[in-house]
Amino acid sequence: MVKVEVCAYSLESCINAELAGADRIELCSGPGEGGTTPSAGLVSIVLEKVKIPVYIMIRPRGGDFVYDDSEIEVMYREIDQAKKLGVHGIVLGILHPDGQVNVEQTRELVEYASPLGVTFHRAFDLTVDPVLALEDVISTGAERILTSGLKSAAPMALELLSQLAAQAAGRIEIMAGGGVSASSAENLLNTGIHALHLSGKAFRSTMQRFFQEGVSMAGDVPDERHIMYSNVDNIRKVTDIIRSKKC
Repeated sequence: MVKVEVCAYSLESCINAELAGADRIELCSGPGEGGTTPSAGLVSIVLEKVKIPVYIMIRPRGGDFVYDDSEIEVMYREIDQAKKLGVHGIVLGILHPDGQVNVEQTRELVEYASPLGVTFHRAFDLTVDPVLALEDVISTGAERILTSGLKSAAPMALELLSQLAAQAAGRIEIMAGGGVSASSAENLLNTGIHALHLSGKAFRSTMQRFFQEGVSMAGDVPDERHIMYSNVDNIRKVTDIIRSKKC
């Protein structure tokens, strides 16, 4: 059956993901940066509170996916911490400046992370040649690729996703992410991909009532006046579609 992974940024969102029938959690911090490594405290309490597998993002900063030696060393240290905490897998992606997958660095991190599973994240969507990039990621030993098909949202890339799923031929999982919802799930499933990745995000007002006018720590939502979270109903609509189709 096609798996559903929820990208979550809080304990609440992880609990909601499990309640909604998700199969796996990708736990991150830094939603405004597209996901960075979550804190040890958040990881440890999530592992206590949920039973489904938890993969954590290994990404030392926002921005691009070309890292210097000091940033790579941070990634090794974060993998050490992930193993100590008992996560089920990690999520990472490393590129060369020219848009090629950095096979050597990625393979070394995948091997270092063993026996943890490894997902190569949407750095894949910034590669110059997806056909070559797929073969490169397979050669690193990663078990899965998260991709929107080199578009801003996966529903815009159905043809390429179908091509990637066929090219993978059982050697690696292709997980579609970006713009995944109940309205797009069925079309994505028809491409032959192996998993769907979504946040199921929604926003609610914060409990704080007083704010200084014109002062913000973020400047955009989620800001101090809103909390982003993974909504049970948004996720459940997708898991229900999958189960009804018995994909």
